[in-house]
Amino acid sequence: MNYACYQDARFMSAGTPAGVTLAPEGGAHQSIGTPLIGMSQPGLATFEPAYADELAAIMAWSFDYMQRDGQRDGHESSAQDTDTTGGSVYLRLSTRTIDQPKRDMTTDLAADIIAGAYWVRRPTASTQTVIAYAGTVAPEALDAMRQLDAAGHDCALLAVTSYDRLHAGWNAAARARRNGTTRAISHIENLLSPINRDCSVVTVLDGHPATLAWLGSVRGHRITALGVEEFGQTGTIADVYRTHGLDAATLVSAAHAMNVDVRRDTQRLGGRLAS
Repeated sequence: MNYACYQDARFMSAGTPAGVTLAPEGGAHQSIGTPLIGMSQPGLATFEPAYADELAAIMAWSFDYMQRDGQRDGHESSAQDTDTTGGSVYLRLSTRTIDQPKRDMTTDLAADIIAGAYWVRRPTASTQTVIAYAGTVAPEALDAMRQLDAAGHDCALLAVTSYDRLHAGWNAAARARRNGTTRAISHIENLLSPINRDCSVVTVLDGHPATLAWLGSVRGHRITALGVEEFGQTGTIADVYRTHGLDAATLVSAAHAMNVDVRRDTQRLGGRLAS
């Protein structure tokens, strides 16, 4: 893959199944670092959709993307740069069966999916936690959001479909601002702009947690990044998810713990200001 991308080859690679979701097969068949490989590989646009309609939008875009022939100058490092030159595509998929949403694939939703993320539930002025998930852990993220709602904890839900293009766009906007384009703003900055500073972020995916941990740096939010950092075990998906902390209960616990941390730090700050 590395040499093919270096030579500007064009291909679509579908990696399936992925992660510890291949629970019955054990750790030897489970991938942890493939999201980070997808992010770091030049010339490769990486996606990890959860739903079939997301995958359809991504593939429709990808077949055009792979045929683009803009001239490379060796400095293409952002989603925007490679949108002109084109490249190869990596789809990190799973064999897990999950319920599919009933929705219309609007132009705006498709554009957000290709850019890397969209709101499943948008934040409000009172949002306390954002859960950001990628890929096949979507049911656990939805379940955690509903549990937090039931407990009176305002939670927004962000679906990340391409941590690769999302991160590349963020870096590109920062680089543009350093070079004098002061109004440059990335897709993830736009998405997170309505969230107040005291809101916490919990990220989760079936892969290495560093894949989404950078989201806390976009606008300076406190973050807990959940994922897989060791070889998996053999068992049911529910058992393996619970072992690695990908389950809804762990997400809910992380959200509540961070809310306690925010209140404690706010009280400490208030005490220092008073003194």
